[in-house]
Amino acid sequence: MNNRTEHDSMGEIQVPADRYWGAQTQRSLENFRIGTEKMPREIIRAFAYLKEAAALANERLGTMSGEERQVIAAVCAEIRSGALDENFPLAVWQTGSGTQSNMNLNEVIANRGNERAGRKLLHPNDSCNRSQSSNDTFPTAMHIAAVLSIKETLLPSVQALIETFRLLETKNRGIVKSGRTHLQDAVPISFSQEISGWRASLEQDALLIRQTLPPLSQLSLGGTAVGTGLNAPEGFDREAAEALSALTGTEFRPANNKFHALSAKSELVFAHGALKALAADMMKIANDIRWLSSGPRCGLGEIRIPENEPGSSIMPGKVNPTQCEAVTMVAVQVMANDCAVAMAASQGNFELNVFMPVLIYNFLQSVRLLADSIGSFNQHCCVGIVANRDKMYENLHNSLMLVTCLNPFIGYENAAKTAKKAYAENISLKEACVQLGFLSAARFDEVFHPEEMTKERQ
Repeated sequence: MNNRTEHDSMGEIQVPADRYWGAQTQRSLENFRIGTEKMPREIIRAFAYLKEAAALANERLGTMSGEERQVIAAVCAEIRSGALDENFPLAVWQTGSGTQSNMNLNEVIANRGNERAGRKLLHPNDSCNRSQSSNDTFPTAMHIAAVLSIKETLLPSVQALIETFRLLETKNRGIVKSGRTHLQDAVPISFSQEISGWRASLEQDALLIRQTLPPLSQLSLGGTAVGTGLNAPEGFDREAAEALSALTGTEFRPANNKFHALSAKSELVFAHGALKALAADMMKIANDIRWLSSGPRCGLGEIRIPENEPGSSIMPGKVNPTQCEAVTMVAVQVMANDCAVAMAASQGNFELNVFMPVLIYNFLQSVRLLADSIGSFNQHCCVGIVANRDKMYENLHNSLMLVTCLNPFIGYENAAKTAKKAYAENISLKEACVQLGFLSAARFDEVFHPEEMTKERQ
């Protein structure tokens, strides 16, 4: 491998000649050979927005030349396009401030920028990190990445599933089935009502997630090392936030208190709580669907879902609810990530939190997994849900809880006696009620209408 010599304040070091990173990135590579988890691509993209916005702010405030700003902007655009992805190799398990990833960006921008300029125009610290510190840039990148990933991937994925459920509601209106509580038979519900519960849960989750975006849109940039703004010109935070808003099409603004913004991560904890709520609802919805589709002969069998792949290496013809299983595994991972996010956020000692890489790694993994799994679940399962009307009718009319509609006519205790007799003797509710002398057969038929028990609006 061909190398070149780079240097930093600690001296010289050999760096691969075909990479744009510099000495500090190389030292991190050599000193933190831990695990396989790399700094998320979303963070690299967020940094590319941040560095361009910072350059724009510096130019507007007279602390950077137009040429420097233009070259930095050009390299940042390359980074966002993915063209320079191989230049960002650092592990999550590095310094807890993310300093080495900040310098990774600075070095790549400087070296690639100088190559574009044809001369040594940019310096990693003096140019690319001007008016900044790792201590304010890394938490800023965290917030940018969180906001953009939620808006661009997660919320659209949730909305698509909401629309699928809305269509299924319309398609299945008027189909009455047995309700279930405690995994036991309950009074009737329409299938469209059941689906509406799934839809409404996702709508509420989307609302809660959107409510986390304004706090996440507050940025620590401009606080520099400890929140005081040392070495940043007056107004830098405001100019950078305005530039960033224009670049991303998303509103960002300076944090009201930079000391809080550097040392606390409560906004990310709050936001991940909403992600956990979505994961909990996806666990419930996926479990409902796989229970309802269980069988095909020995389960509930009230719905059919798409058959996507063979389900067993030994049992021919077996098909499993694999999309449901993927969603529920993702839900478990998100719930576990919530613990890591909360614990990492609690480690803000004095003026800086130093658990930031692990916090944002878990946060972004949750967003990514939820967005991907919900999209897959929608495409490969939910759009193909079909009601098994015959099985729903059979289960409904075999349910002893239909006796509830007799309460106004024979009272709760007599209705309970009717249900227990029917169950013990394996006879119908009508037979039990007539034999007990609570209603005549004709009167029973007049008042017993299971399909009218749902109060569904047609």
